[in-house]
Amino acid sequence: MRNLWKRAALGGLAALGLAVTAEAQTQPRNQITIMREIDSDRYDPHRSTALAAGEVLTMLSDTLVSMDFDMRTIQPGLAQRWEVSPDGLTYTFHLRTDVTFCDGKPFTAEDMAFSLNRWIGRTTPRVASPVAWRAGNVKEIRATGPHTLVYELNEPFGELLSQLTLFFGSAIDPATVERLGDNFGVQGFNGTGPYCWGNWTPRNEMVLTRHPNYRWGPPALENRGPAHVERIVWRVIPEAAARVAALQAGQADVTNYIPEAFWDAIRRVPTVTTSQQPNYFWDFFMGFKVDKPVVSDVAIRRAVHQAVNREGLVRAVWSGHAEVARNIINPRAPDYDAQSDAMVPAFDQAAARRTLDEAGWRMGSDGIRVKDGQRATFLLYGINTLANQRSGEIIQQALRQVGIEMRVQLFDATVAWGRLATQEFDAFFLSYPYLSATDALNLYWPSRNRPTPNRMNWNNPETDAWLEGARRAIDPAERARLAANVQRQLAQEAPWLTLARSQMVVFANQRVTGARAHGLYGIGIYKGLDLRVR
Repeated sequence: MRNLWKRAALGGLAALGLAVTAEAQTQPRNQITIMREIDSDRYDPHRSTALAAGEVLTMLSDTLVSMDFDMRTIQPGLAQRWEVSPDGLTYTFHLRTDVTFCDGKPFTAEDMAFSLNRWIGRTTPRVASPVAWRAGNVKEIRATGPHTLVYELNEPFGELLSQLTLFFGSAIDPATVERLGDNFGVQGFNGTGPYCWGNWTPRNEMVLTRHPNYRWGPPALENRGPAHVERIVWRVIPEAAARVAALQAGQADVTNYIPEAFWDAIRRVPTVTTSQQPNYFWDFFMGFKVDKPVVSDVAIRRAVHQAVNREGLVRAVWSGHAEVARNIINPRAPDYDAQSDAMVPAFDQAAARRTLDEAGWRMGSDGIRVKDGQRATFLLYGINTLANQRSGEIIQQALRQVGIEMRVQLFDATVAWGRLATQEFDAFFLSYPYLSATDALNLYWPSRNRPTPNRMNWNNPETDAWLEGARRAIDPAERARLAANVQRQLAQEAPWLTLARSQMVVFANQRVTGARAHGLYGIGIYKGLDLRVR
């Protein structure tokens, strides 16, 4: 099946190349079109967690601080400098004095305080952001001068600055929010970013226009502003083959939404350039509800790890263009623990059979193991994507070989999230971005996050204590130690199988320069300030 899919993809690419080479370049001279697969439902940083929203919002607005391409170094943003109190509870940000919103209104600390307080649900009308926890345990956020912002916590949060680089902390104009109400981010937007809201045709395209006064871009970018390009068009093209064709034809310019099966062929096209982000943290995994029959047995979970050849899976599903994953955390992520890597069960089907034998799971007459009258069978839910379809088939076959039955139900994205919020299933497929070990672990593993995003129903007092300690730790060494404890615990208990670490690659045609892959929260092009038309 893998070879059939690969041949079809490559054949399709060749056919597309023949079909489009004669097409004329039709774009305006100082416009760049960025292609993507799906649209967002809105562009409000406090009402959406969608990557599709975030990649546009980073162009429409700015955050207090910014993230370098190394995914570790915090740099200035709207705040040109800041101080942190010795107890880690008070951050004082000194904001730039030359910032304006797209409508020309000067940006002040009061605007920033409003934006952050709206994120955490402390404005009227109240907005309940699903990721307000990323702002920390906030006591108060207030302006103490026209360009001075005090951010006070009830308890230390060692990764606050990293979290504040994300688009959820974007500066927005209070007057525009009041004027548009629930339609803010749907009918308009007023931010401080290098681009301004032009017009939006849902599920088709978003047009952004250059903010002419912009001069305060992140230090990680070569151009601080204004943007070189007058118009950015974010165009939705659902079909992968059509995106490849448009890139080759010059009808669109940039995308990081090219399926891995096309990568080798498209990299050989002389008119296409690529940029890869090595410090990209977005993982695919299979999680287990640890309190459900069958998968509650750690022997079953460890045997699943031993039965699945993840190297083969990556070759088949991602055409080899993903990293084979073992530990729950990427080795390049801050606070990754190398010792836990060695503790994760390795691929060895003979070992998987021994693990099951020793735990009392005996082979049944139908080839499925049984213990105490319970068949070794479980139900997996997931979103209906090509990667999930193929991963499900491969894992099913591998588990069947050691006597475990995995049943798979995949759902369209419009209903999948609702199904994944239930207790109907035993295991699931998902993927997610993160900044560090502490960021990833505090998203999925606290008991308070049950039933979602802690769909594993993981409930362990030691885990909770270590995670709370890591969040509050001011000393980086202490935070790393506590995060390592959780990683080692999860390696032993095997509550999920990390399948692959996806790679961030941005493809651009020859008319564009400056398309450098960033990767923050999955965002390919960050700000767009370095983009140029030749």
